[in-house]
Amino acid sequence: MVKKLKIQGEKPVVESVMELTRLIWLAGLGAFAKIEDEGGKLFEGLVKEGERLQEHTRKMADDTVEDVKDKVEEVKEKAVDTLERLEEVLEDQVARILNRLGVPTSKDIEDLTRRVEALNESVKKLTKP
Repeated sequence: MVKKLKIQGEKPVVESVMELTRLIWLAGLGAFAKIEDEGGKLFEGLVKEGERLQEHTRKMADDTVEDVKDKVEEVKEKAVDTLERLEEVLEDQVARILNRLGVPTSKDIEDLTRRVEALNESVKKLTKP
C-alpha cells in the first residue's frame, strides 16, 4: 500500500525527501526480487514452450518430408510405367512401318537362315558320291 507523505507539517522537507528516496529504493529492490523470482519461472516456461514448439515443428517437417518422398516415388513409378508403354507403342509402330516397307524382321531372317542351312545339308547329301 502506498503511504502518503506529508511534505509540510510534522517532518522537515529534507526528512520527507529522504523517506521518499528510501521508499523508492525499497520499491526498486522489491521489483528486482519479484522479477528475479518470477523471471526465472517465466524463462523456464518459455524454454519449455520453445522445446514443445520445436518438437512439433520437427515432427511436421519429418512428416512433410516423408509425404514428399512417397509422392516422388509414386510419380517416378508412373513415369517409368508410362515410358515402358510408350516404348512398346513405338516398337510396334516401327515394326509395322518396316513390315509395310518389306524389311524383314529378325525372326524372318532366323527362319530364312534355318531354311538355307537345311537346303545346304540337302545339297551336300545329294552331291555325295
